[in-house]
Amino acid sequence: MRAIMRVPFIKMHGLGNDFVVLDSRVDAVPVMTNALAAALADRKTGIGCDQLILLEPSSLADLRMRIFNADGGEVEACGNATRAVGLLQGEPARIETLGGILATTPADFGIAVDMGEPRFGWEEIPLAYAMDTLTMPVGWEVLEGPAGVNVGNPHAVFFVADTQSIDLTRLGPLIEHDPLFPARVNVNVATVAARDAINLRVWERGVGETRACGTGACATAIAAMRRGLCDRRVTVTLAGGPLVIEWTAEGRIVMTGPAAESFRGTFDPAHYGATL
Repeated sequence: MRAIMRVPFIKMHGLGNDFVVLDSRVDAVPVMTNALAAALADRKTGIGCDQLILLEPSSLADLRMRIFNADGGEVEACGNATRAVGLLQGEPARIETLGGILATTPADFGIAVDMGEPRFGWEEIPLAYAMDTLTMPVGWEVLEGPAGVNVGNPHAVFFVADTQSIDLTRLGPLIEHDPLFPARVNVNVATVAARDAINLRVWERGVGETRACGTGACATAIAAMRRGLCDRRVTVTLAGGPLVIEWTAEGRIVMTGPAAESFRGTFDPAHYGATL
């Protein structure tokens, strides 16, 4: 009879953007593959999440965070997951990601994350060819003239009169997979409500429409600031709740918002074709 080896996990979320966290610094975990990440993320046959987070030791920071979207693809950054990992750490921490090193600090209303400096070069987004990224001369039906921003991962930001009027379920994947974006792209539709308030919906690359996207909130706030639509500190409200985004005088993005632990459990890796 096979000895059952169970792997611990932590289920967490940031404004409803949910994660399964595996900590290889503490527990034995299976070698992560795209297929295993997708299987664990499946909401019907797996644990269920928007992203699977794998924590590892780091020689560059306090720890390393690897991020796998629900489709199994590994991605560079996730602001909400960074806050969740910051909550687990319980103290200021530097976190290595594919998108760079991020710093987290406990704050009055959750976790503050220094997301680094935004990038605007067409080759940094990346785009397939050169163009102005402040107002890109492209469009998809009612969505036109987006701003391109990279905040550790690629974003296209569209400003609209009413976010709820946009058929994001149809237009999101169309834009995500457009050949203009060789690494695909996160699609943000935003309405500026005031100099310090933005409403936002996000079609997340490899996930679909999400209740919250920390990097989307950062990218959207920065795009609005570059266009002079809002001040340097703004509250971005998504379906899951608000995030406060500040673009500091030093040019760095600071995102502050809540994170929470939902529950802990274990799983048998053999159920997903994996072994320890």
